[in-house]
Amino acid sequence: MIDIVAVLRAEDAVLDFLSVLTAPEPRHRQHGDHEGHEVHVLLGDTAEHLVLPAGLPPAERLAAVARHIRPVDESAASPGPEVLAGLIEAAARGAEARLWTHSPADTRRSRGRLGRDAAAAVAPGGPPVLHAVGHSPYLQFISDLDRPLDRAGVEAKLAFVNRHCGHLLRTESAEYVVQTGRVHATERFFAAGSADERERLFALLASLDEDAATVPDPWEFATSAYEAERLDRTVAWIAEHCPPGSGPLIEVGACEGALTTRLTEKGFTVHATEPNPAFRQRLTDAVGDTARVHPAFLEELAARPQLPGAAYLLIEMLYYGQDLALLDRLPADLVFVALEPETLATRLTPWLESAPHWEKAGETPLVAPALETVCGGRAYLSKRGSVGVLLRRTGA
Repeated sequence: MIDIVAVLRAEDAVLDFLSVLTAPEPRHRQHGDHEGHEVHVLLGDTAEHLVLPAGLPPAERLAAVARHIRPVDESAASPGPEVLAGLIEAAARGAEARLWTHSPADTRRSRGRLGRDAAAAVAPGGPPVLHAVGHSPYLQFISDLDRPLDRAGVEAKLAFVNRHCGHLLRTESAEYVVQTGRVHATERFFAAGSADERERLFALLASLDEDAATVPDPWEFATSAYEAERLDRTVAWIAEHCPPGSGPLIEVGACEGALTTRLTEKGFTVHATEPNPAFRQRLTDAVGDTARVHPAFLEELAARPQLPGAAYLLIEMLYYGQDLALLDRLPADLVFVALEPETLATRLTPWLESAPHWEKAGETPLVAPALETVCGGRAYLSKRGSVGVLLRRTGA
């Protein structure tokens, strides 16, 4: 059995896959022989192919990897499925093999993309693919294989980092900094059940990145009990203060229309805006002729106030550093804002205390925090709850 480890950079092979690099040959596992089996390390950033032959001791394996450690390079990226397919084929040479690579949901997007691309590069009937859980502070994974390192293994990993990765301990780069949580004492792996599972894991961590739209319903609004409660309660909250027939609602960042369709079913007139082309097409398909769809960003709506309405809806979308002063230029006297409690307390409330043109007309808990599975049960995460705040324009 040949193990193929496909990583973005050389240090990843040790930080996430040390147990693969240094596993003894199967026939020697019961005899205390620590000579390793054949491992191929594929470095995505340079398209290099490093061979660690059978019988090479662990210390020499780590020394071979260390020679490929490079400075921080924010431009390092996956070479894509086609290049990786060639590297994987050359490593396997038609023999029985396994591919180990990054998780598509690794919070370091450069690693997540390589993990997704490496799995996509494997042809049907090719090597089975195991993903390292890797750096995943937001998700708890249900793994298929856990490999706890013994003290000697942990010491070897720490020594490798201290000796060869000092620049990564000091860097300010979020993609490259090596901190305690990124040096795993137990290396955990999972086998994605399908290409759809991998794509959903990748999209789930994309946030506002264009990659979020690579799969329909990346945040699982259609199947999540938490999201259904949040959306239904949001519609009821809006109706309490601005009932159907009181004028059009302008929904900013409508995504694929989970809220939009609920509003139109209740009789509201809705203008839904969505700048992402893929989301906007799905939104258009979902609402048909029951709502008007526009491509504008919040910034564009404020700069060219061409969509006056009874109220603007900023539902779960003020997480990305938007200038809250933009609200002053929206052509409506009511703005419904929904946010998780921490962001409400640290971002909206301090701004509102000194905002000359707005007052808080009410605050309503919409949904309580909950833990919920995602991606077909592969992982679970904390949904943070949502609070609705109704803003009313003052005469100032």
